[in-house]
Formats: sequence, structure tokens, C-alpha cells
Amino acid sequence: MSVVRTSKFRHVFAGPAKQESCYDGLRVTKNANDSQFCAVNTKFLAVVCEAGGGGAFAVIPLTKTGRTDVNAPRVTGHKGPVMDIAWNPFDENMIASCADDCMVKCWIIPDGGLVGNMTESAVDLSGHQRRIGSILWHPTASNVLASAGFDYVVFLWNVGTGEAITRVECHTDTIYNITFNFDGSLLATSSKDKKLRIINPRDGSVVHEGQGHAGTKACRVMFTGKNRLFTTGFSKMSERQYAIWDAEDLTKPLKMEMIDTASGVLFPFFDSNTNMVYLAGKGDGNIRYYELVEDRPYCFYLDEYKSSAPQRGLGMLPKRAVDVTHCEVMRYYKLHQKGLVEPIGFKVPRKSELFQEDLFPPCMGDQPSLTAEEWISGTNKDPISISLKDGFVATEKAAFVAPEKKASEEESVPKGEKELLKAYHDMKAEIKRLEEKLATANIRIRQLEQQ
Repeated sequence: MSVVRTSKFRHVFAGPAKQESCYDGLRVTKNANDSQFCAVNTKFLAVVCEAGGGGAFAVIPLTKTGRTDVNAPRVTGHKGPVMDIAWNPFDENMIASCADDCMVKCWIIPDGGLVGNMTESAVDLSGHQRRIGSILWHPTASNVLASAGFDYVVFLWNVGTGEAITRVECHTDTIYNITFNFDGSLLATSSKDKKLRIINPRDGSVVHEGQGHAGTKACRVMFTGKNRLFTTGFSKMSERQYAIWDAEDLTKPLKMEMIDTASGVLFPFFDSNTNMVYLAGKGDGNIRYYELVEDRPYCFYLDEYKSSAPQRGLGMLPKRAVDVTHCEVMRYYKLHQKGLVEPIGFKVPRKSELFQEDLFPPCMGDQPSLTAEEWISGTNKDPISISLKDGFVATEKAAFVAPEKKASEEESVPKGEKELLKAYHDMKAEIKRLEEKLATANIRIRQLEQQ
């Protein structure tokens, strides 16, 4: 006798928005970086755009649907192509961006949207030596941002002061992505060396390390609970697969399953309120969704949203902004290749129009649990949750006070004979220090070659 598994989410279905509720006319970037190029919060939609001679992204108020003017203002402060963007979860008007110019910048967007091209950022964060591939805000502490660069380094930044908190240098190859756990006390990374690492973000030490997917293509990782990791990657035969891991033991996965043989990188998205994982492949037209459970078999396939239009990226709407009156448990903003952004709502079929307590438990609000200084000192707290029963109302916040910017290279050019002489001796000392460092590294390389 077959037994049907009981679940509230077995019949979740997806439906795209009508044409008049979409956003069109955007010149989407042609950059090949493995990021979403699309970010959304309760106020704005941001999309990375194609730009000549630098990097730019468009910011559109969510209420302003329809075709975007080709000359609409954009954020244009980067000197190289923009690689990734992310909205601050505790400040709806702040967005961070990273680019090919080795800079992370934070921008303050006016309430009504941009009125002209924005070239001056509120905060500039410099420290990476090569382009930066991904950025991620801390889930509980205000103004704490992580960035991963192609110099194999992860930086933790205090945006309030404009300074680095931690420099993580344990990686030996390209970092594919970074993810915080529920309270932000741990950071997990996936890398081109096929290893998964769980890191203490305060001091950069590796807590756990293990071998990930065997394939050579990009692998993605994310926390799906206090002691669970969910990864997507490829097998040696280039088959796409997902795996579930115990965060305390990365020697082997709890479960690994093949999905298909397509070539696009699979991006996982996790909804902690429903324990559902959504998988969207770059260049795919479909979005698969699964339900995670604590015990074996750990993961149940639910269904998939199918479409003939391939996706360039997805923006995940914060849970506090979903339409609870229509039992919408999640909404994504699908970025099409030709410049269309299409909202897709995932809903549970219910006849009642009353608030469904079982579908919408308290979710993450827009208030941080900690200040950056409290988090740096070692304090951990869970995110502050809010109820959606009476709808989400944004809390009043003080305006962000930007730290004083450091002088740029052009502004710090030595003036006069004394300054030039001092700069010359400083440069000689720096060259000597680097030569000593290089000699030490060469000795270490020889020692390792002899082992």
C-alpha cells in the first residue's frame, strides 16, 4: 500500500505576472560572471546593465512597471564592469556593488528612485588586488558586508567605518560563492579547488573542510539550517547534481542526487520559513523546487516551473514583501536575456482568504539584531522576526552617515621636492620588503617541491 507524504507545499504552483506588471527595455550586461545581475527588495529592483567604458546598473522603483526609458538614469561610478549587486537587508535604500575595478562600493538610493546618473558612492571599500566576483550582506549585524575576489581572498567589511574587519586567505583557487549561516557566526565557501570550507568570519580560521562535487565546473553552496549545507555542482561526467551535507562533518554528503545533463550552473535559493529550496540554472527556462526535511531522505522533489524563455538571473524578493492574501510563499524576478524582468509568484492553493498562520510563520524583519561592533566583539544573535498577519510596515531608521573617504591616488600625488623625496624613500623601503617576502616564498616553494 502506497503512503502519500503529508506536506503543506506538495501543491505549490508558479505563475508569471502579466505583461503590464513586468519591467522591459533594460540593456542587460553581457558579462559572463556567475552571478544573478539582478537584486530586489521591498522598494527597488536593480539590474546590471551593459555600459561602455565602465560599469553601471539600473535602479527602478517596484511600482514603476512597464518599459524603461533608454536614457533612464543609472548608477555609473565603477571604472570596470559590475560583477554583482546586493541590497542591504536592514536599509532599503542602500545597495552594494562590486566590479572589475577591484572596488566594492555602497550607494544610497533616494526614495523616489534616481533622478540623474549617480557617480558618487557613499562608501568605497578597497583592498582586493583583482576583480571581485561576489558580495553578501551579514544576516543579523548591521553594515557588515563580505566580498570574495579573484585574488582568492574574502574580506569582511564594516561599512559604517569603511574599514576591513577580517581578511580570509585560506583559499588556493577561485572562490565561486560565499554564504552565511542563520545567525552569521559561520561563513561557507565553494571553490575551484573542489573544496567546501566552513570558516570563522571573525578571525578567518577554517572550522571544517571537505571535498565537494567532483566536476570541474562551478559549484554553489548555501546554509539551509544551523547544521546543514546544500550544494549544487557537477559530477566527473558533467552531470548536474545537488548534495546535502552535515556542516559538522564534510567528509561525505548525507545525500547526493543527479538532476540532468545540462551545462548551465545551478543556483540554489533557500526559504527558511518553508524549508523549500529553489534551483534555477543559468540559461535554463525552468525553476525546480524541493522541500527539505531533517531526516532521511532529507529532500523531496515537489515540482518545477517551466518556461521556454531562458533566464539570465533571478532576484529573490524578501519574504516580508510577499502577497500573503493570495498565499504567495515566494516571488522571484526573472531576468531575461533580452532585457525583460518578469515577476514569478509561487503560491499554495487555498480557498480561504484569511491569513494562513501555518504558511507564514514569523519571518526575518528589517531590523538588525546586532551592531557591527557587537558582532566583531563575538556576540551572536538570531535574526529579529516579524509577523506578516497585518502586513509589513517598514520601521523608521536614522539616515546612514557615510564615513570620510580616503584621498584617492590622484589627490595624494606628492607635491614639492620634500614630498617627492619622502615618497621615493618610502617606495624603496616597500620594494625591499616585497623582495624579502618573495625570497621567503621561493624558499618555501623549494621546500614543498622536495617533499
